[in-house]
Amino acid sequence: MRIAVFGATGTVGRLVVQQGLERDHEITAFTRNAAGVGAAHPNLRVVTGDVLEVAAVQRAVGGQDAVIVALGNGRKGVVRAEGTRTVMEAMRRTGVERLVCQTTLGAGDSRANLNFLWKYVMFGLLLRPAYADHQLQERYVREATDLRWTLVRPSAFTDGPATGTFQRGFGAEMSGLALKISRADIAGFLLDQVTDETYLNRAVGISD
Repeated sequence: MRIAVFGATGTVGRLVVQQGLERDHEITAFTRNAAGVGAAHPNLRVVTGDVLEVAAVQRAVGGQDAVIVALGNGRKGVVRAEGTRTVMEAMRRTGVERLVCQTTLGAGDSRANLNFLWKYVMFGLLLRPAYADHQLQERYVREATDLRWTLVRPSAFTDGPATGTFQRGFGAEMSGLALKISRADIAGFLLDQVTDETYLNRAVGISD
């Protein structure tokens, strides 16, 4: 498939690009810095630009079968929501309908899955702007009734190989989660959703 990846040089997005190429997809990586994408590949196209500028984003989205958004902005609450909204506008202009968007465990009703540390210290204080950005990002996606979307909510990122053994699709009543998951597993799951419609127009949490 032809897949555009936003956040392609981030810690998860880079793995989405890598794993997508390993699966023989044609990947368009959108980034501010082309040098950060890595080695050239015959199935890799790199588009540079600002994710907040719809004309630049449209160059990457046009002709794609699906879009994966893995935008990050550290503790800041700036790029995730507005960047995703720009991507969705570009999708509408180019007729692309399938969107897979990475947010965070703790957004929406999955806040109940978090422990005290993550609810009140991490998202309540230290990462408060980033958390608010993810909440707004989810709102924008949910309002996109003209798109076929899936929201993927990973817990805290860790390094390490993909295991495929993480939990997924659990409800708000689930407690006792490890609240961590490898970036490689997140990347693989994001790619899986492009063709798997189990969670179409739904949010799905993933965590060890």
